[in-house]
Parts: sequence; C-alpha cells; structure tokens
Amino acid sequence: MPHTIVSKEQLSGDVFTAEVLAPLIAQTRKPGQFVIISLNNEYAERIPLTIADADPDRGTIRLIWQRVGKTTAEMADLKEGDEIANVAGPLGRPTHIEKFGLVVCVGGGIGNAPLLPIAKALKEAGNKVASIVGARNKDLLILEKEFARISDELIVTTDDGSHGRKALVTEPLKELCGREAKPAQAFVIGPPIMMKFCCDVTRQFGVPTQVSLNTIMVDGTGMCGGCRIEFDGKPKFVCVDGPEFDGHKVNFDLMMKRLNAYKDLEQAAHEEYKKHKCRIGLDK
Repeated sequence: MPHTIVSKEQLSGDVFTAEVLAPLIAQTRKPGQFVIISLNNEYAERIPLTIADADPDRGTIRLIWQRVGKTTAEMADLKEGDEIANVAGPLGRPTHIEKFGLVVCVGGGIGNAPLLPIAKALKEAGNKVASIVGARNKDLLILEKEFARISDELIVTTDDGSHGRKALVTEPLKELCGREAKPAQAFVIGPPIMMKFCCDVTRQFGVPTQVSLNTIMVDGTGMCGGCRIEFDGKPKFVCVDGPEFDGHKVNFDLMMKRLNAYKDLEQAAHEEYKKHKCRIGLDK
C-alpha cells in the first residue's frame, strides 16, 4: 500500500508536520515508538522519525521533522498527494506508562514532537502533568497549544526571551524538582546536550528520568550497530533496546561524539541537494 501524504503543514521556519497513510502502524503504535522511512527505493537514506500521533480510524500517522539534512529537506519539499516509498514500524520499545503521581515532561526544540504523545498518555493514565517546553526563540517553538491542553502546569522558555520565560529548560526543571512535592518521574526529550544537563539536575534531587535518544540508525532492527550507545557501562542499541533509557546511566559525551561522525558528509549532501542540479545534464 502506498504511504500517501494526506496533509502537510509548516509549523515553523524549518519544522514540518504531515499525516501519512500507514494503517497497520496507526493501529498498533504506542507512545514512544518510531518509524524508519526512505523516500524512494533507489539508494535512499533511511532515517528514524518518532510517531507524534496516530488516527487508527483514518489509518494515518503524524510525523514531525526538522529540515537539517538532505532527506529532511527532500521531505520538506514533498506535497499533499505525494508518496513515501517505505515506512517501517512501529519500532522500538513503547514508553512505560503508569500512574506515577506528579510527572514533569521536558521538551527542547524538535524534541517537543516525540514528547507530546508521551505527555498525553501520562495524563490519560491519571497523572498530574507539568510540562516545560523550550526553544531557541519564538519562531522555533512548536506544539505549545497542544501541550497547554493536556498539562496541569505549562512553562514555556526561550533562550532569547522572545516568548515565555527567558531561560534554559533546566532552570524551571530545577525549581520543580526543588518543591516540597517533587516530581515522581521526569521525561526529557531534546538535543543530547540539553538531555545531559537536565539529567544532571534531576540526579541532584533523586528524580528518576527517562530520555528518548535519536541516534544514527540504518536498519532499525539491531543489526547495523549504528545506533550503539554506552548505557551503565555496557553497549546498547537504541533501535531495539530503546529509544528510551534511564538518563542517569547514559554516556551522553560518547553519544554526542558518535553523532558527529558523519556531520561533514551530511552537510555536503544537504548542500548538494540545495543546488537542485538539473536532472537531464543541462548544468554540465
């Protein structure tokens, strides 16, 4: 069955969302899981994207991505009615959801997308949800209204103070953890450096913390080893052992080093795509 783009919207300058036809995935997906997509069948790059939402009745899943590399730039150029060749999933272990009591959900940048279905599920399970969502500036902030609908308390931060509170997300997180009734559990998703510093905060207060890791992936089934991380001193594969882990046991420094392994190649591929070279050789 073709994976048709049913609807597409631009959320901010470089962030897009699309509803994609994928009935079987829509029926079985759970919060925290992801898909791996490739845009065509001819040597296409495979990239992981979290399932931000799903509509089993319509048979669609919602994907949210940021235009940072060649494939995400190609996705940004797709239109309603276009098709994605391959959508594999749902992959990864679902988020463990139960009634913890007070939970704090912390999202940074594009990390707000995978955090939203987790926050929704926690609220539906009877938890009191405090959400902290941040971005570098107002234009890059996404899903604020959606978090407002499902949060008992919402704190919005921007690095430059253009919207909400001028602060990094770690600042209100420290304040919440320092309250007499501190959170029973924290869920943090965002850039690796942000997750690292959030875990440093929650560790001080003894607040268990789950992070969702988005590493380099190829097959998504544990065979390629590209998504390997060090967890509690041992190797783990994000695609099959995660994507969620106890953030207090993740070696973030090693993970960030591995994420930069192909940075130059990725940038070169993106720059080449932006040139939009003529397909019939007229540019030679």
